[in-house]
Amino acid sequence: MDLEARLKRIIRDVPDFPKKGIVFKDITPLLGDAAAFDATIEALAEPHARSGLKLIAAVESRGFIFGAALACRLKAGFIPIRKPGKLPSATVRESYSLEYGTDTLEMHADAIARGSRVLIVDDLLATGGTAGAAAALVRKQGGEVVAASFVIELEFLKGRERLAGLPIFSLVKF
Repeated sequence: MDLEARLKRIIRDVPDFPKKGIVFKDITPLLGDAAAFDATIEALAEPHARSGLKLIAAVESRGFIFGAALACRLKAGFIPIRKPGKLPSATVRESYSLEYGTDTLEMHADAIARGSRVLIVDDLLATGGTAGAAAALVRKQGGEVVAASFVIELEFLKGRERLAGLPIFSLVKF
């Protein structure tokens, strides 16, 4: 069985979470399956193995799980991108629109050396707003966003369109 089919069997649908009408893609069964989690990290790493990446920037909270493991696999540094007020030092911030409002992300102001090659990682690509804001934060510090990688892509929400021009890698498409 190929990895996408395997992950589709493992990732659980939770209807009406976090609110009515949303079908949440729950990755916790994937995290509990050591072989599937390892295969997921390997598949996320493969396209970037020889790309000269220096840093993985991942969005809280589920993106941290995949981003940190991927940083170890690729021998790259890890940058946490967080909600406002969660980082202890000076930050830069980026606000973005969601389908139901706005949100803001922050990263440390000294997280990226100018010209560093950075991969954006999150568990899920939906509308592309979060990943787009993460990419904007990297670029504000002079980093080069080389691609974005996701475990899950919800194609019907057209997140790729919002990230036009950026190579996108996803393992499972719904």
